[in-house]
Amino acid sequence: MKESYQKLLRNNREWAKSELAKDKTFFEKLSAGQSPEYLWIGCSDSRVPANDVTGTKPGEIFVHRNIANVVIQTDMNLLSVLYFAVDILKVKHVIVCGHYGCGGVNAAMQNKDFGFVNNWLRSIKEVYAKHKRELESINNIEMREEKLVELNVIEQVNNLAKTRIVQRAWKNSSLQIHGWVYDCKKGLLKDLKHEMSRIEDLEKIFRYNL
Repeated sequence: MKESYQKLLRNNREWAKSELAKDKTFFEKLSAGQSPEYLWIGCSDSRVPANDVTGTKPGEIFVHRNIANVVIQTDMNLLSVLYFAVDILKVKHVIVCGHYGCGGVNAAMQNKDFGFVNNWLRSIKEVYAKHKRELESINNIEMREEKLVELNVIEQVNNLAKTRIVQRAWKNSSLQIHGWVYDCKKGLLKDLKHEMSRIEDLEKIFRYNL
């Protein structure tokens, strides 16, 4: 047990040594502050690290992760991250990224009782219910799951657009929201071509008079 976590500390020292070998001022510059252009809202799955799959360095991408990259209007954690990224850091792009083979999406497709997690999975089940006809026309379960991963990302992009934080940014500056999916089998990101960048992209009932 001890050896397992001690490995992380050793890795850290090796990483720091490697970065200093490339640039002696690396950590000095990093500690001075951050000005990322992107906010990444992704899944907590350990196979989808934002910096690695996008090839970005520390300081280049602000990250929030939760089970199945869900945007819930009452999630104060996510809303706080969104506010800080948009209002304080002035990011230009918010990326919602799901991934094929997502355990949260897979669980949401089942009728099994997952205890406390049921509360979190409900929003994904609602995405399923909304698109039930399209999803259940797909007989292959794996392909149906992949389609739900994509639809879930699209719905979460829509949910972001419904927030006051995003709509205020659209009024005062430029901000784009993108929906992507990561393919763990290929290591590639897929752009779902679902993008929102102005309040007119949103159904009128959800628009605030700011």
